[in-house]
Amino acid sequence: MQFTKPILILLAVIAFVLSPILSPGFSGFTADQFPLPQTDPLIQPMGLTFAVIWTVIYAWLLVMALYGLFKRPLHPDWDAHRWPLLASLVIGAAWIPVANISPIVATVMIWAMMLTALWALMRLPYHDRLWLQAPVGLYAGWLTAASCVGTAVVFTGYGGTPVFLIHAGFLLLAAGIAVLIYRMSLRSLPFYLGAMVWAVLGIVIDNFAVGRIGFGVLALLVLLALLPLEFRAIKTYREAL
Repeated sequence: MQFTKPILILLAVIAFVLSPILSPGFSGFTADQFPLPQTDPLIQPMGLTFAVIWTVIYAWLLVMALYGLFKRPLHPDWDAHRWPLLASLVIGAAWIPVANISPIVATVMIWAMMLTALWALMRLPYHDRLWLQAPVGLYAGWLTAASCVGTAVVFTGYGGTPVFLIHAGFLLLAAGIAVLIYRMSLRSLPFYLGAMVWAVLGIVIDNFAVGRIGFGVLALLVLLALLPLEFRAIKTYREAL
């Protein structure tokens, strides 16, 4: 029974990693999933952004789960985060099939994934940073961005207007959540903030690439606001090694 949680974490990570392989996959909501088609939404990062970070997250979570099972199965510092992370991963394993059917249900699910991931993040130990803080940080950071991005697209897809203000509001909400988590945590969170920075950079590039200067400038300002926090988190992280 003492090994139950680390085993469940490993199984949940495997299911999560296999989800895009055993399903049609997901590269964003399609235009025909909404009454008002959403083609290249303002707030959605460029497609390459998704592929790169999810590859890293999947691989690192798998390494984390294996390390936790074989090296830290009974360590009390590793125990505190396991239930909320398990909840997030179980929801995540079912998310892609649901997202391809119902954007509304998928939106509710991704917020549940994000909140439980943040709960896990705030309960991580100070040690084993690359084995634990890094993968969970990247995962929670990307979910912070993705939950707000997906919700904005769903809002405007079902008729929410004005589109610019709705997408801008959710972009600022994502940044606000990230800053709040950074301020609340006693830990350095370079990986969490790094995932947010990566998402916003993808939004900046996507908008400037197609000439949407207004939203591109807004996203760039958000990026410039997050970067000093990221650099500070990296500095604190390196000093504590």
